[in-house]
Amino acid sequence: MDERDWLVLQTLYHEKNITNAAKKLYISQPALTNRLQQMEKEFGVRIVNRGRRGVQFTPQGEYLAKCADDMLLSLQRIKENVLNMEDKITGTLRLGVSTFFTDYKLPGLLKLFKDEYPDIEFKVVTGWSNEIVHFVHSQDVHVAFIKGDYSWKEGKKLLFEEPICIASKEKIAIEDLPELPRIDYHTDQMLQTVIDNWWAENYSKPPLVSIDVDKAGTSKNMVANGLGYAILPGMILSDLEDIYKVAIKTKDGQPITRKTWMFFHDESLQLNIVRAFVEFVESLDLEKIN
Repeated sequence: MDERDWLVLQTLYHEKNITNAAKKLYISQPALTNRLQQMEKEFGVRIVNRGRRGVQFTPQGEYLAKCADDMLLSLQRIKENVLNMEDKITGTLRLGVSTFFTDYKLPGLLKLFKDEYPDIEFKVVTGWSNEIVHFVHSQDVHVAFIKGDYSWKEGKKLLFEEPICIASKEKIAIEDLPELPRIDYHTDQMLQTVIDNWWAENYSKPPLVSIDVDKAGTSKNMVANGLGYAILPGMILSDLEDIYKVAIKTKDGQPITRKTWMFFHDESLQLNIVRAFVEFVESLDLEKIN
């Protein structure tokens, strides 16, 4: 079996559907089925059964699909080590990036790095910070950008801190918040906990949520149009000048902030591509990147 076969197994295991897997792999359904049949012939076992509910893996197929993750990661590391034997900064940099950082900082950062190292390619996975922490722990990514104070004992760099702000179109009194329409949004659990704890410390009534949206960016746009207030990280609000913003504070008057970290494994710095990227990020003032 070659790398493509392992990728077929991995993709089909995730999709559980021949049609969807073929689309993701950019091959035809007959071509995918043929490769699957060749694998079954090579191992002398049935790998999948097809039924009304899609593809179901046999016990032998389950085992091979789980092996696919390890095989593909091993092949990736072999390629990286071979490229690392050269002096050039080249190859594919695997990044795990929190949702907020992806929307507001990542494009500008990657452009600057690509300008300096044109032979670099990127493979980026995005998600909530708690998901990205898992990716860097399992070494599925070289470098992770995390929001919040997650436990990490290896290489890390504090990139910046941002205030958590109440934002509204017009000036409002903080003591009136329970009576005013709030625009809520889906976010990672750590930020949600910070906001909920602050609210519980200051108010005995629940917030008056008038609109609930999927993303912080949508919430920001609602605020800009005067539909209510929202409690948002300061970075998201940086491009809005004509709105009222006030940072929330603890009972003793300390600003409540959210930290953005860069995480990486110490051993990954042995790779030229990772070391160059980490040093590049450390040299920048990310708060000035749009």
